[in-house]
Amino acid sequence: MQIEATSPDDYLQKIPEDRKQSMSRLRATIKENLPEGFQETMSYGMIGYVIPHDIYPAGYHCSPELPLPFMSIASQKNFIAIYHMGIYTNKDLLDWFVREFPKHSKLKLDMGKSCIRFKKPEQIPFELIGELATKMTCEEWIKIYESKVKP
Repeated sequence: MQIEATSPDDYLQKIPEDRKQSMSRLRATIKENLPEGFQETMSYGMIGYVIPHDIYPAGYHCSPELPLPFMSIASQKNFIAIYHMGIYTNKDLLDWFVREFPKHSKLKLDMGKSCIRFKKPEQIPFELIGELATKMTCEEWIKIYESKVKP
């Protein structure tokens, strides 16, 4: 389910009413905790957190005109999703998250490669997501990204 939105505020206005509070809180949690340098934008039809061209001029290798994506949040058809490229590319970070999740939620972790899914918006572990957002700086993400794209 892709929502046509021109800004993060517009996106939040267009999602189903029963998800607005959780998505707004998720957005605020991420913005409060991401290290300096990341920029909030619309990215691939989701609220995205990217490394802007003024920090990483090369942009995203698949579409260099786009800034380097890092993290996104979306209201999908059956769940709220958090996409985190650091978890996808850094096994230590993934292992940390998998270990920590049961300490913050009674739910079974529903996760794909970079996608963490929450079918019940009221059960998002905001404190854990905030901590996850702190775990990687722009510089660290660029270094990992370049090691994967330009081996």
